[in-house]
Amino acid sequence: MKSFDEYLRLAGDGGHARSGIILGIRMAMLGLREIALDSSDDHHDLIVFVETDRCLPDAVELVTGCRLGNRRLKFQDMGKMAATFVNMAANRSIRVAARETANQRALEMFPDLDKEEALSKAYCAISDDELFNWKPVRVELRMEDLPGYQGPRVPCAKCGESIAFARQITVGQQALCRACAGQSYYLP
Repeated sequence: MKSFDEYLRLAGDGGHARSGIILGIRMAMLGLREIALDSSDDHHDLIVFVETDRCLPDAVELVTGCRLGNRRLKFQDMGKMAATFVNMAANRSIRVAARETANQRALEMFPDLDKEEALSKAYCAISDDELFNWKPVRVELRMEDLPGYQGPRVPCAKCGESIAFARQITVGQQALCRACAGQSYYLP
């Protein structure tokens, strides 16, 4: 596994990573340790669920190599600075969440710095126990959510667009995409 400082250099713009990236790097390193994986391994058996779309996914990608495109990084919009690391080979999962008290602790440690700088410095220095809560969890993975799944593609009966990975919704006897079934994030 690369060192924390090596990840900071890789993530930072001119060596200065933002606090969310620092926290995410620490979280990913902890998550891998807790499920007995090394970040230098090629993780075909690792899936990570991130609960925010801010800095955390970028840090997780840097440390683990999990990406949306290789289907090993999953986004669950919970609005939390948290991630669940799943070692499919060992059947071990751990959820790691940032402690809210870490922010206050950071500001107390560096009262003369602006908030972002105080958080960045403190997140490099505070122990994992002060930064995070973590616990084993169980994650139910569907076959169609696994990396490498090559399930059938079906056309939407309404718009004709192709639907992959068993994401169609059956209405009556018709296979519909989520948009045509009324579950779209956009308006036509």
